[in-house]
Amino acid sequence: MGISALEKAEILVEALPYIKKFSGKTVVIKYGGNAMLDDSLKRAVLTDITLMKFVGINPVVVHGGGPEISVMLKKVGKRSEFVQGLRVTDAETMEITEMVLAGKLNKEIVTMLSGLGAKAVGISGKDGGLLTAAKKQMAVTDDQGHEEEIDLGFVGEVTGVNPEIIETLVTKSYIPVIAPVGAGEDGESYNINADYAAGAIAGALRADKLVLLTDVEGIYADYEDKDSLISTVRTSEVDGLISSGVISGGMIPKVECCVHAISSGVRQVHIIDGRVPHSILLEIFTDEGIGTMVL
Repeated sequence: MGISALEKAEILVEALPYIKKFSGKTVVIKYGGNAMLDDSLKRAVLTDITLMKFVGINPVVVHGGGPEISVMLKKVGKRSEFVQGLRVTDAETMEITEMVLAGKLNKEIVTMLSGLGAKAVGISGKDGGLLTAAKKQMAVTDDQGHEEEIDLGFVGEVTGVNPEIIETLVTKSYIPVIAPVGAGEDGESYNINADYAAGAIAGALRADKLVLLTDVEGIYADYEDKDSLISTVRTSEVDGLISSGVISGGMIPKVECCVHAISSGVRQVHIIDGRVPHSILLEIFTDEGIGTMVL
């Protein structure tokens, strides 16, 4: 049975205080995971972002693209190798990564947003000096407790953010769509983890919210118990949750990114399930919200 006109009106009334609260505010959205691979989810996410723009919110999109990069590397006969979730990136891999992120995927997102009626501009972290980066240092500990340096190649960490180009686009009512590729001091290109790039950009913009779309519902007290979702985490609790194993694996860099963003001036960070259609709207415009909020 379809939703009634009265129910639609009640939904709009519930959303009104949130529209008023966030009108004119900046929300950075890290777009990745299954929400980039499934066509219906892709349309739902980009529709949410378009709606946000039309009700007066300033969305800024930072996207990933790991699976697409892996597909392209396979086509040219290169094997993908990962260390703690980060892709080992030699010069050829970096060239392909930049082609996929800043070329193919970035422009696909811009085209879809334009088709939904939004004004969008695709850029990479190299445009306007947005993201400067340096080679990321990585060490792993073996079973004997020995620490070994790992060369990840052209994997970068953000050393500086110049948000001027984003602010210029937002002033002109465009949605910036950003590929997480940065430039080093000598002009070399670096592949930057999209979560970290989004956190650094949100901090530089003093965004009201940072929303990380993931392939999990949020942070669980016990991952095996789907009723144990933690709705709110404070930054002071994060170290304890990591040491106790509640936050582990691929969730650690996401939560570290949240903590860094908040320490840089972002008010709230949300880790939400991008596999749920319209999860961004549910988080921002409803009383219950979804996922885990980091304060």
